[in-house]
Amino acid sequence: MTITLICVGKTDSKALKILVQDYEKRLSRFVKYKVEIVPDLKNRKKLSEDEQKIEEGKLILAKLKPTDFLVLLDENGKEFNSVNYANWMQKQMNKGLKNLVFVIGGPYGFSEAVYSTSKLSVSLSQMTFSHQMIRLFFTEQTYRAFSILNNLPYHHQ
Repeated sequence: MTITLICVGKTDSKALKILVQDYEKRLSRFVKYKVEIVPDLKNRKKLSEDEQKIEEGKLILAKLKPTDFLVLLDENGKEFNSVNYANWMQKQMNKGLKNLVFVIGGPYGFSEAVYSTSKLSVSLSQMTFSHQMIRLFFTEQTYRAFSILNNLPYHHQ
């Protein structure tokens, strides 16, 4: 299985980049993991929130294949604890899923076209975090899920 994280906009913080890269490296022991960046929209200040969501949505959907299982990282999505997330991940692998794609949207969320294409929305917290922080939290939690599934001493209960 391949896990892809699609992100709108790049990470500016060098410290965050280093942390994310560390978890990406750890995660690569268990699964093929890649990150794809959707560039920030040009002249986005001239666009309304809805127009931004629509344009970002077009760029996100252009990166998908028909067989991808799309999961949105969305504040209103389903919440998991770490063990339940690991179990959910195991179920996806057991189904023989080839491409599991997660998306961190832009500052205003997702367009209706992206919502209608997704299979699931997941919330990492009821709190609001920057998109750059979500990249770190998602990558760490995905590594944690695989460490749980592989009985590594990383996760403590």
